[in-house]
Amino acid sequence: MVSRVDPWSVMKLAFILSFAVGIMMVVATAVLWGVVNELGVFTQIDQLIRDIIGTESNNVNVLQYVEFSRVISLSALIAIVNLVIMTALATIMAFIYNITAAIVGGIHLTLTDE
Repeated sequence: MVSRVDPWSVMKLAFILSFAVGIMMVVATAVLWGVVNELGVFTQIDQLIRDIIGTESNNVNVLQYVEFSRVISLSALIAIVNLVIMTALATIMAFIYNITAAIVGGIHLTLTDE
């Protein structure tokens, strides 16, 4: 029977897993940006907007908004916010589980030796 979960160990595990997910997210963003850039999607979008707007499009440059450094910075910021939120939520859920398990008795597990 699992009647108690240590919130400190849950917090450490959630932090490490969230950190790993954050690294994967930043790397995936870099790879996806590289593929999209090599396919010329950003240039085509910029040209499409210039065609739609017309002669007033001299001040519009879509490519400055999707620069690699901006996209990676935004991805890293989202990863950091995700790390904090997921760690806090996992720790709070451990406390909630402990309170609930004290009332109803916890979860019964059957383990085999195979």
